[in-house]
Amino acid sequence: MTSQAADGPDTVVASRRSKITPEREQEFFDAVLEQIRECGYDAVTMEGVAASTRCSKSTLYRQWKNKPQFVVAALRANRRARFAGIDSGSLAEDLRQAARAAGEWSGKDTRLLQALGHAITQDRELKQALRETLVEPEVAALREILRRGVERGEVDAGNPALEYVPAQMFGVLRIRPVLEGDYADPDYLVRFVEAAVLPALGLDPEPRPPSKG
Repeated sequence: MTSQAADGPDTVVASRRSKITPEREQEFFDAVLEQIRECGYDAVTMEGVAASTRCSKSTLYRQWKNKPQFVVAALRANRRARFAGIDSGSLAEDLRQAARAAGEWSGKDTRLLQALGHAITQDRELKQALRETLVEPEVAALREILRRGVERGEVDAGNPALEYVPAQMFGVLRIRPVLEGDYADPDYLVRFVEAAVLPALGLDPEPRPPSKG
């Protein structure tokens, strides 16, 4: 199946896009992503989203020809760089702040990743949209945090652990619900960073107060 596979009647094809407000469009996007989290991708239908948002299904079909295209648009509209702006001047503290930030959204995003798990293996565009939304911005931000740490001399550029920090961070987000039945909340992720990530980078795991002056 690809994003071109129709989720509704082939006859429902728009000659032009309907005029809806950005706020209304975001309401549709929020509704479909929340239904995916709650019910799974396969259970969500354009008709169900239309009913929950009190619009006609033809409105959705005019905007997006099928469910995969609708979900792709919703994912891309919700792209967030959650690690953006983290720059304390300390690599260890930046990683702690990234861990706290990841813990704040881990429940919603991990549920979404889990719910889309099978679908993204079948649909290339859906997989790419998920990467663009939930993976690539955060990996890029983490690599920037690490780059600054190297430039400041806090960690050696040849440290082999640098390559694996994004995999460590994202891996624990995905696996804790499987192993322990709980999402990786901020406290858990900070403890993980201090116990596993910082020692691998040769950094002091003990938090230090910021220097004055």
